[in-house]
Amino acid sequence: MRWRTGTDPWPPPVRAVLFDRDGTLVHDVPYNGDPALVRPVDGARQVLDEIRASGTMVGMVTNQSGIGRGLLDANQVRAVNERVNELLGPFDTVQVCPHAPGDGCLCRKPGPGLVLRAAADLGLMPHECAVVGDIGADVDAALAAGARGVLVPTPETRTEEVDAAGTVAEDLWQAVDLALGAPREVTA
Repeated sequence: MRWRTGTDPWPPPVRAVLFDRDGTLVHDVPYNGDPALVRPVDGARQVLDEIRASGTMVGMVTNQSGIGRGLLDANQVRAVNERVNELLGPFDTVQVCPHAPGDGCLCRKPGPGLVLRAAADLGLMPHECAVVGDIGADVDAALAAGARGVLVPTPETRTEEVDAAGTVAEDLWQAVDLALGAPREVTA
């Protein structure tokens, strides 16, 4: 029997980390249409800057059902995303699902659409991406797309979501370590 040599290891390295917006990168303000209310979670800018410095791409994937529910318009969501970009960017891709839960779209997390669109936009295969989020739908979207998923629970994360998540991190730093599969070097 002959073995094939020169193949890449599996799983391949993560080349992009895709973050949920509300509750993960910024404090969750339900149906936020006001850029002045955007407040990054502690350490988010440093985590994102470190990822970028390593050569790994960074994206944002966010459900914005307020549009589909008539509570927000696309311009308000765009303004909030621009504020997030000012505070935490730049992002290599930003993907938004504007649909309400009952619309039956494929892009709304836990569906795979946002992750698949982000990967395609970055020129990657989904398995080259990791998704970091604060609820089960974020992890489920990653898995549905064939990406890696990491849950960073907040007080609003349901216990059953934590129990069901394959990979759970205490904070964004640990989430990125787990997503990339290698602990970061800490300098004193």
